[in-house]
Amino acid sequence: MNARHDHNEESKKNVIILVLDTFRAKEFEVAADLPTFSSLRENGATFENAFTAAPWTLPSHASLFTGLHSSSHGANAGHKHLAEGPVTLAEVFRSNGYETVAVSNNTWISEEFGFGRGFDEFRKTWQYVQSDVDLGRIARTEEGIAKLTALGRELVTGNPLVNVTNAIYGQFVRKQYDDGAKQTNEWIETWLTERTDSSPFFLFVNYLEPHLEYHPPKEFAERFLPSDISYEEAMDVPQDAWGYIAGTVEMSEQDLEILRCLYRAEIAYLDQQIGELKALLEEQNEWEDTLFVVTGDHGENIGDHGLMDHQYCLYDTLLHVPLLTHGGEFTGGREIDDLVQLTDIAPTLLDAVGIEAPEFRDQMQGRSFHPDADTEPREYAFAEYMAPQPSMDALEKRVGDLPDGVYEYDRSLRAIRSTEWKYIRGSNGSEELYNVADDPEESENLVKANPEKVAELESTLDDWLQSFDHADADGTVSMRDETKERLEDLGYLQ
Repeated sequence: MNARHDHNEESKKNVIILVLDTFRAKEFEVAADLPTFSSLRENGATFENAFTAAPWTLPSHASLFTGLHSSSHGANAGHKHLAEGPVTLAEVFRSNGYETVAVSNNTWISEEFGFGRGFDEFRKTWQYVQSDVDLGRIARTEEGIAKLTALGRELVTGNPLVNVTNAIYGQFVRKQYDDGAKQTNEWIETWLTERTDSSPFFLFVNYLEPHLEYHPPKEFAERFLPSDISYEEAMDVPQDAWGYIAGTVEMSEQDLEILRCLYRAEIAYLDQQIGELKALLEEQNEWEDTLFVVTGDHGENIGDHGLMDHQYCLYDTLLHVPLLTHGGEFTGGREIDDLVQLTDIAPTLLDAVGIEAPEFRDQMQGRSFHPDADTEPREYAFAEYMAPQPSMDALEKRVGDLPDGVYEYDRSLRAIRSTEWKYIRGSNGSEELYNVADDPEESENLVKANPEKVAELESTLDDWLQSFDHADADGTVSMRDETKERLEDLGYLQ
């Protein structure tokens, strides 16, 4: 049983951030009917207009941890690493007496890419024994004698027993049930029930289930699939995002709807897993002493805008994410319409637990949305897509010759959004303007119809870009071959 039960008024609350990788707000009306999300909505606070700062995992998490946008923290497709410069939220919590723990199911979110800073413990669920060497690549890419030969060659690196254990785990055990949520919760249960530290804790979790490929447990899938589609038929539907974008894989509208059903089933499964985590916190007498945050790092396109996965655009399908909070001042079932960004979570949490951290606050571009903060609500949200990921070269290597239209994606993008309007500008000179209040699907580009609004938003975007120092990080970042292989498994082509 946890030793930390007797809290006085001065003791700081625990803080938990759960990132549901690839969880888009567009699906939240479905999620809102699920028991755990419903309970959080009814008893916490829901932010209806929450937006990420970037449309994919690496830069979005970097923004969450630093309170900075991509141009400032420098982690993007052109520089795949969170550099040492910015202070991270975990570092602030640790320096203020918190035990800091992370559990990641996504390869991008690991020490290798700069996310270990400030964490006392960083658990990677794709390894049974935590190690810098990952032989799971061999288990996935070699067969028969070649597998044994390659394994023997690599055993000289690091601890042979650890390496073999992790290779077997990656091949035969890890994905027997899900994308890591079950193992994550089991590990958290062991950690939480055995800890004797009386200090508060900061726990960060990345759950991967809503990410491609979608393969929810059968009983969850069958709740969402059309009655005339079996689970086996659903799992045969192609999930090749890059083939779809390049036009080499044909997808019918029914195929796409089946994928949407599988995606919703993944979210329903995570609702159950988060409910189990909440029950554990209650059993350990920690729930009432915990600030609990659930969000997505970005959304997903499932045929939307002719795209799959979460690249090549800054539409709300990728930028608009759910944000649920519970604990402290975030109670009572409040629904808040103010614009907020993931960059705003860090200063809000510091306000909620009474941490000053002046250096960190000076660094951040985010603004607190805590009820007691003396900040004005946002007028605009900003987002950046600094370089295409995967690059056109990587896409060509994967699918061959590309249709001319695909090369339009070979550009960077920036967006500015109010509650009514959204303007997107590309480095190739492209411009898009949408009245998102009337056209939430962003289907009618109003650039030519409303040049005054274009000029106004472009000027505001430029003013914002000139208001802060930009990172000078550029060029490629080296990563281990096994990490590249694992990222390709997730559909991230290098």
